[in-house]
Amino acid sequence: MRSSNPALNRWVQGARQQAPAPEYGHMTNAPRVSPMTLDDVVIRTIGLVALTGVAGAVAWNMWDIAPAVAGVLMAVGSIVGLAVIIASWFTMISNPAVISVYAVAQGFLLGAVSYVFEQKFPGIVIQAVLGTFGVFATMALLYKSRVIRSSPRFRKITIGAVLGIMALSMINLVLYFFGVDIGLAQYDLNAKAGWLAIGFTILCIVVAAMTFVLDFEMVEWGVRSGAPKRMAWAASFGMLAGLIFLYWQILRLLSYLRR
Repeated sequence: MRSSNPALNRWVQGARQQAPAPEYGHMTNAPRVSPMTLDDVVIRTIGLVALTGVAGAVAWNMWDIAPAVAGVLMAVGSIVGLAVIIASWFTMISNPAVISVYAVAQGFLLGAVSYVFEQKFPGIVIQAVLGTFGVFATMALLYKSRVIRSSPRFRKITIGAVLGIMALSMINLVLYFFGVDIGLAQYDLNAKAGWLAIGFTILCIVVAAMTFVLDFEMVEWGVRSGAPKRMAWAASFGMLAGLIFLYWQILRLLSYLRR
């Protein structure tokens, strides 16, 4: 079982090796002291989202106070955020300090870029925020009510789609820098977006929503298995990363439709 949060994958593989079971597995060597709970994940996720929002507000206001500083915060946020995400694919990240730095860095990036979008398309940021949490809440409700569940095929499709989107996005960005536009994304806010860009963004939103199902399942399994309490940070990191990715895609789609 894999999650959209790569930080959990190593722990998951180790847990399954200890004592596999038909569905979630039972960890015979699960820690008895301070096990992970659902409340731990919820509280940490809310705290990280709030931290991201505060950092975003700082970067947003810097455009009016010191535009040069806003640009620096945007660059720092991009570099730090990318570094943490790449690192999460190679090692489990459950350190609250590292995850908090990621939240602040992404807040700087979100705030600075969102300000630019808001100046061009008034009202678009609040629409994107509402859309993001709306999708998240809907997926949580569907998972809680057992309307949508994960399966081996669902996990393979979702993980494959995430990797494919990442690869295509990087290829599109690199080619764009060299003057080649294949149409998957429109970076110029003054230019209209083609149907390919709109369709690709909708696909990204669908896939982002699907990854929440994997994260919910991972949290549920972690709680049942008595995972270490520190894993709540890793789970919260996955939730935050998913929300940020979803926000970017909804913001981009709204901008396409407003052009």
